[in-house]
Amino acid sequence: MNEPHQKQKQAVALRYDPLKEAAPKVIAKGRGYVADELIARAKEHSIPLQEDESLIELLSQLEMNQVIPEELYEVVAEIFAYIYQVDQHRS
Repeated sequence: MNEPHQKQKQAVALRYDPLKEAAPKVIAKGRGYVADELIARAKEHSIPLQEDESLIELLSQLEMNQVIPEELYEVVAEIFAYIYQVDQHRS
C-alpha cells in the first residue's frame, strides 16, 4: 500500500533595507532540508518567522535577489509590520 506523498516544506527569506532598496527581495529560498536549515538559522538569530503557505508558494517562484512584484507589496508590508511589532516587544 502506498503512503500519501507529503508536500515538501518550503522557506523563503526576504530582506528589505528602505535606504538601499526600492522593495523587499528574495535572499534565500529552498525546499526540504534547505528549508529546514533556513528556518533553523532564522531561529538561531531570533529572526521572526511567518507561515503563509500561499505566500511562500508565490515567493518561491522568484529568482534569488529578485525584488518582489508590486502585487505582493501589501501582504509583505503586513508581515514586515508584524515583525516590527514583535521586535518592539522584545526590546
